[in-house]
Amino acid sequence: MDVLFRRGVFVAVRLAVSSSVCRPAPCAALLGARRTKKTWPVSFSQEELKKRLTPMQYQVTQERGTESAFTGEFTHHKDEGSYTCVVCGAVLFSSNTKFDSGSGWPSFYDLVKEESVSLTDDFSYGMHRVETTCSQCGAHLGHLFDDGPKPTGKRYCINSASLGFQAKDAASTSTSASTSSSGAEGGAASSSVSDGKTEL
Repeated sequence: MDVLFRRGVFVAVRLAVSSSVCRPAPCAALLGARRTKKTWPVSFSQEELKKRLTPMQYQVTQERGTESAFTGEFTHHKDEGSYTCVVCGAVLFSSNTKFDSGSGWPSFYDLVKEESVSLTDDFSYGMHRVETTCSQCGAHLGHLFDDGPKPTGKRYCINSASLGFQAKDAASTSTSASTSSSGAEGGAASSSVSDGKTEL
Protein backbone atom coordinates (compact mmCIF):
# COMPACT_ATOMS: atom_id res chain seq x y z
CA MET A 1 0.00 0.00 0.00
CA ASP A 2 2.90 2.35 0.84
CA VAL A 3 4.41 1.73 -2.60
CA LEU A 4 1.10 2.52 -4.29
CA PHE A 5 0.77 5.72 -2.27
CA ARG A 6 4.28 6.86 -3.19
CA ARG A 7 3.68 5.99 -6.84
CA GLY A 8 0.40 7.92 -6.72
CA VAL A 9 2.13 10.99 -5.30
CA PHE A 10 4.88 10.73 -7.93
CA VAL A 11 2.33 10.46 -10.75
CA ALA A 12 0.28 13.35 -9.34
CA VAL A 13 3.35 15.59 -9.08
CA ARG A 14 4.52 14.61 -12.56
CA LEU A 15 1.09 15.40 -14.02
CA ALA A 16 1.01 18.72 -12.18
CA VAL A 17 4.44 19.66 -13.53
CA SER A 18 3.58 18.77 -17.11
CA SER A 19 0.17 20.41 -16.95
CA SER A 20 -0.11 23.87 -18.46
CA VAL A 21 -2.23 24.85 -15.45
CA CYS A 22 0.63 24.29 -13.01
CA ARG A 23 3.04 27.17 -12.59
CA PRO A 24 6.64 25.90 -12.70
CA ALA A 25 7.91 28.02 -9.80
CA PRO A 26 5.71 26.48 -7.06
CA CYS A 27 6.10 22.99 -8.52
CA ALA A 28 9.89 23.30 -8.68
CA ALA A 29 9.94 24.65 -5.13
CA LEU A 30 7.88 21.71 -3.91
CA LEU A 31 10.22 19.31 -5.67
CA GLY A 32 13.39 20.61 -4.01
CA ALA A 33 14.67 23.73 -5.76
CA ARG A 34 17.14 25.61 -3.59
CA ARG A 35 16.81 29.15 -4.91
CA THR A 36 16.86 31.77 -2.18
CA LYS A 37 15.23 35.19 -2.31
CA LYS A 38 17.73 37.80 -3.41
CA THR A 39 17.61 41.47 -4.21
CA TRP A 40 18.72 42.07 -7.79
CA PRO A 41 20.27 45.34 -9.04
CA VAL A 42 17.49 45.76 -11.64
CA SER A 43 13.84 45.00 -10.92
CA PHE A 44 10.55 45.26 -12.76
CA SER A 45 6.97 44.89 -11.54
CA GLN A 46 5.22 41.65 -12.42
CA GLU A 47 2.48 43.69 -14.12
CA GLU A 48 5.03 45.37 -16.42
CA LEU A 49 6.68 42.04 -17.26
CA LYS A 50 3.35 40.38 -18.06
CA LYS A 51 2.62 43.20 -20.54
CA ARG A 52 6.10 43.31 -22.07
CA LEU A 53 7.01 39.61 -22.29
CA THR A 54 5.28 36.84 -24.21
CA PRO A 55 3.57 34.20 -22.05
CA MET A 56 6.46 31.78 -22.73
CA GLN A 57 9.11 34.40 -21.89
CA TYR A 58 7.29 35.19 -18.65
CA GLN A 59 6.87 31.53 -17.70
CA VAL A 60 10.54 30.75 -18.33
CA THR A 61 12.15 33.83 -16.79
CA GLN A 62 9.81 34.50 -13.87
CA GLU A 63 8.38 31.06 -13.05
CA ARG A 64 11.46 28.98 -13.87
CA GLY A 65 9.75 27.16 -16.70
CA THR A 66 11.38 25.31 -19.60
CA GLU A 67 10.47 25.51 -23.26
CA SER A 68 10.18 22.24 -25.16
CA ALA A 69 13.38 20.96 -26.77
CA PHE A 70 14.03 22.00 -30.38
CA THR A 71 11.22 24.60 -30.35
CA GLY A 72 13.10 27.74 -29.29
CA GLU A 73 13.86 30.61 -31.65
CA PHE A 74 17.63 30.47 -31.03
CA THR A 75 18.22 26.71 -30.99
CA HIS A 76 19.62 26.64 -34.54
CA HIS A 77 20.41 30.36 -34.75
CA LYS A 78 23.75 31.04 -36.51
CA ASP A 79 23.96 34.85 -36.82
CA GLU A 80 26.93 36.71 -35.32
CA GLY A 81 26.24 38.94 -32.37
CA SER A 82 25.40 38.97 -28.67
CA TYR A 83 22.69 37.14 -26.75
CA THR A 84 21.07 39.29 -24.07
CA CYS A 85 18.67 38.80 -21.18
CA VAL A 86 15.15 39.25 -22.57
CA VAL A 87 14.05 40.88 -19.30
CA CYS A 88 16.72 43.53 -18.65
CA GLY A 89 18.91 43.56 -21.78
CA ALA A 90 22.16 42.58 -20.04
CA VAL A 91 24.67 41.00 -22.44
CA LEU A 92 25.19 37.33 -21.47
CA PHE A 93 26.68 35.28 -24.31
CA SER A 94 28.53 35.80 -27.58
CA SER A 95 27.71 33.91 -30.78
CA ASN A 96 31.42 32.97 -30.81
CA THR A 97 30.82 30.59 -27.86
CA LYS A 98 27.55 29.07 -29.14
CA PHE A 99 27.70 25.43 -30.21
CA ASP A 100 25.31 22.66 -31.23
CA SER A 101 25.05 20.36 -28.23
CA GLY A 102 22.25 18.27 -29.71
CA SER A 103 20.22 18.93 -26.54
CA GLY A 104 17.50 20.96 -28.25
CA TRP A 105 18.34 24.22 -26.45
CA PRO A 106 20.83 26.96 -27.29
CA SER A 107 24.18 26.02 -25.73
CA PHE A 108 27.22 28.14 -24.96
CA TYR A 109 30.62 27.15 -23.57
CA ASP A 110 31.42 30.52 -22.00
CA LEU A 111 29.97 33.83 -20.80
CA VAL A 112 30.76 37.33 -22.05
CA LYS A 113 31.65 38.22 -18.44
CA GLU A 114 31.86 35.81 -15.52
CA GLU A 115 29.69 38.05 -13.35
CA SER A 116 26.85 38.27 -15.90
CA VAL A 117 25.24 35.03 -14.66
CA SER A 118 24.50 33.84 -11.12
CA LEU A 119 24.65 30.13 -10.26
CA THR A 120 22.40 28.34 -7.75
CA ASP A 121 22.04 24.70 -6.73
CA ASP A 122 18.79 23.21 -8.00
CA PHE A 123 17.61 19.87 -6.61
CA SER A 124 14.24 19.82 -8.38
CA TYR A 125 12.92 16.68 -10.08
CA GLY A 126 15.09 14.41 -7.91
CA MET A 127 18.44 15.47 -9.40
CA HIS A 128 21.16 18.03 -8.78
CA ARG A 129 21.64 20.72 -11.40
CA VAL A 130 23.09 24.21 -11.38
CA GLU A 131 20.52 26.87 -12.27
CA THR A 132 21.67 29.93 -14.21
CA THR A 133 20.02 33.31 -13.69
CA CYS A 134 20.76 36.79 -14.99
CA SER A 135 22.85 38.47 -12.31
CA GLN A 136 21.21 41.84 -13.03
CA CYS A 137 17.49 41.00 -12.77
CA GLY A 138 17.33 37.38 -11.55
CA ALA A 139 15.59 36.05 -14.68
CA HIS A 140 15.81 32.25 -14.97
CA LEU A 141 17.92 31.33 -18.00
CA GLY A 142 18.50 27.57 -17.83
CA HIS A 143 21.17 25.29 -16.34
CA LEU A 144 24.93 24.78 -16.40
CA PHE A 145 26.49 21.36 -17.07
CA ASP A 146 30.09 20.11 -17.11
CA ASP A 147 29.90 18.34 -20.48
CA GLY A 148 30.74 21.18 -22.87
CA PRO A 149 33.63 21.53 -25.32
CA LYS A 150 37.09 22.89 -24.67
CA PRO A 151 38.46 25.25 -23.54
CA THR A 152 35.95 25.55 -20.63
CA GLY A 153 34.26 22.14 -20.60
CA LYS A 154 31.05 23.98 -19.65
CA ARG A 155 27.64 23.85 -21.31
CA TYR A 156 25.28 26.69 -20.51
CA CYS A 157 21.98 25.14 -21.61
CA ILE A 158 19.70 28.16 -22.05
CA ASN A 159 16.04 28.64 -22.96
CA SER A 160 15.56 30.70 -26.14
CA ALA A 161 12.62 32.40 -24.40
CA SER A 162 15.00 33.96 -21.86
CA LEU A 163 17.21 35.47 -24.57
CA GLY A 164 17.21 38.46 -26.87
CA PHE A 165 19.68 38.89 -29.72
CA GLN A 166 21.71 41.87 -30.89
CA ALA A 167 23.19 41.25 -34.34
CA LYS A 168 26.84 42.20 -34.85
CA ASP A 169 25.96 44.25 -37.94
CA ALA A 170 23.14 46.06 -36.12
CA ALA A 171 25.47 47.01 -33.26
CA SER A 172 28.11 48.43 -35.61
CA THR A 173 25.46 50.18 -37.74
CA SER A 174 23.88 51.87 -34.71
CA THR A 175 27.33 52.88 -33.43
CA SER A 176 28.34 54.45 -36.77
CA ALA A 177 24.93 56.11 -37.11
CA SER A 178 25.20 57.66 -33.66
CA THR A 179 28.77 58.79 -34.39
CA SER A 180 27.80 60.51 -37.64
CA SER A 181 24.70 61.97 -36.01
CA SER A 182 26.68 63.42 -33.12
CA GLY A 183 29.29 64.77 -35.54
CA ALA A 184 26.66 66.45 -37.70
CA GLU A 185 24.83 68.01 -34.77
CA GLY A 186 27.78 69.01 -32.65
CA GLY A 187 27.41 66.06 -30.27
CA ALA A 188 23.83 66.81 -29.27
CA ALA A 189 22.58 63.35 -30.24
CA SER A 190 25.34 61.40 -28.53
CA SER A 191 23.77 61.47 -25.08
CA SER A 192 20.44 60.05 -26.24
CA VAL A 193 21.62 57.59 -28.89
CA SER A 194 25.04 56.27 -27.93
CA ASP A 195 24.83 55.95 -24.15
CA GLY A 196 24.95 52.14 -24.51
CA LYS A 197 21.49 51.53 -23.04
CA THR A 198 18.77 49.65 -24.80
CA GLU A 199 15.11 50.20 -24.07
CA LEU A 200 12.96 47.15 -23.80
